[in-house]
Amino acid sequence: MATFRKRGDKYHVQVRLKGQEPATASFERLSDAKEWAAKAETEIRAGKYFGQSKRRTFDDLVEEYRPHAKDVKRLEYWQSIFGSYRLADITPERINRQIKTLESEDTTRYSTLPTGNAENDAKRTRAKRTGATVNRYIAALSSCFSYGVKPLQWIERNPCERVTKPKEGDGRVRFLSDDERPRLLDACRGHGDLYLAVVLSLTTGARQGEIMTLRYGQIDFNRKVITLNKTKNGDKRALALVGEAFELLQARSKVRSLTDDRVFPPTAKAKKAECLDLRLPWEVALKAAGIKDFHWHDLRHTAASYLAMSGVSLVEIAKVLGHRTLAMVARYAHLSDEHIVATGEKLAARLGV
Repeated sequence: MATFRKRGDKYHVQVRLKGQEPATASFERLSDAKEWAAKAETEIRAGKYFGQSKRRTFDDLVEEYRPHAKDVKRLEYWQSIFGSYRLADITPERINRQIKTLESEDTTRYSTLPTGNAENDAKRTRAKRTGATVNRYIAALSSCFSYGVKPLQWIERNPCERVTKPKEGDGRVRFLSDDERPRLLDACRGHGDLYLAVVLSLTTGARQGEIMTLRYGQIDFNRKVITLNKTKNGDKRALALVGEAFELLQARSKVRSLTDDRVFPPTAKAKKAECLDLRLPWEVALKAAGIKDFHWHDLRHTAASYLAMSGVSLVEIAKVLGHRTLAMVARYAHLSDEHIVATGEKLAARLGV
């Protein structure tokens, strides 16, 4: 049975027969669409029609999907694996085998922290990808196939729906203690860019990429708000600009370049870079502060943890961090136990029990 729809100046036609893969095409004239539909239906009944999934490759799908992709890096990984494959040949079994490969491969990270002994550090083994990281690879592939199912209608079903995803851990919760926080801030203070970036990360809970790619056009000094238009999950988000972060950023805005609106522009030697590289001064500051097992992303954990310990609800923390669900902030729940007890006591008092 053929279905015709007019979208813009084209006629889209889809032929569906029970037990068979649907056939789709677009034409400028309705008469051409009807002629093709009749021919396609005849070929499908005779078993001679090869649908889009057997005629299109994964490269074709990526080319159509790329402008909409949020995780281009991981999408390119899958393209390097399945690029020349026909879509019909990319089965859940093949994807599962590649997932096993992802889990078994070494990464650029080490499985243990450096000891300071050059000989021992040289023998350290490389870490494997975590379940969470592998699931991000799967998510990138799944999003691409979903585009092939609905907007393009090249495939009937997303093969990622039937793959086995690895289990994820509870999530890392490493935050600065009351002793570590002033030591780290003091160590960063000598580097203006680093200090501002760290203070912004701590007071907003924003991701490193969101801070480092910040532009002055996103900052409203009158309202004390930073607007993030492009976030990890695609949602628009507002950050509160308060305290020393506001003062430092306002002072910087008065002496900034009139030809570059980036808050952290790259150095002259790295003109092609998107923003300033703070990896070296960050590592130096951590060493000077005597802080171990701490990553930049842990500044975000620190902001969330302090909010939880201050009695802020998980709903509000999720809003600050930009998470759509509470699952991602559940790891901070145990930090608000005292607040929960106090709330329970208020309830008991109100009930008179």
